Amino acid sequence: MRKALVLYCHPNPGSYTAAIKDRITARLETQGHEVRVIDLYAEGFDPSISQKEHERYLDTLLNREGLESHVEALEWCDTLIFVYPTWWYGLPAMLKGWLDRVLLPGVAFELPPDGRDIRPLLTNIGRLGVFTTAGASWWLTRLVGAPGRRTILRGVRFLCARHCRTAFVAHYNMDASVPQSRTAHLQRVDRALDKLVG
Repeated sequence: MRKALVLYCHPNPGSYTAAIKDRITARLETQGHEVRVIDLYAEGFDPSISQKEHERYLDTLLNREGLESHVEALEWCDTLIFVYPTWWYGLPAMLKGWLDRVLLPGVAFELPPDGRDIRPLLTNIGRLGVFTTAGASWWLTRLVGAPGRRTILRGVRFLCARHCRTAFVAHYNMDASVPQSRTAHLQRVDRALDKLVG
């Protein structure tokens, strides 16, 4: 049984992205996994780092103040799933702000005193999934460099367990989607999710 944290970021609860989130959580629960959902917009999460937070950023005793529930959820899970729309080829500001504020020194990584590369601390996470939608096509997103995909599957992945499994599923050309493409995409979500947690 997995302990899955679903990090969801979309302002419209009636969106197709919300349908993807609902599909993922229902499937995980049906399979007997424990699931927690963090809905950043519903929670009113503030993505900006305050001056106080910035000053405490390196203080591992104080830097998680006000973010305790998010940190606890990260430390609880063994599977981390991101569900969001790709905007301007990358992460929505709300989600990028979550990474900035919650993936802290002492929580997600350790800064060695000798200035060498950071040491990962999210080694409890052995599965990392990204489920997104994009208005642009696959080829245009890749031409730009797919920064959202790289941020999570390279940057965040580096903080996780050494042999962390990953999944990336995107519905491209979302603005021109039709019921058939959306239905087919949900089936791709099912297959990728089963492979990720199986």
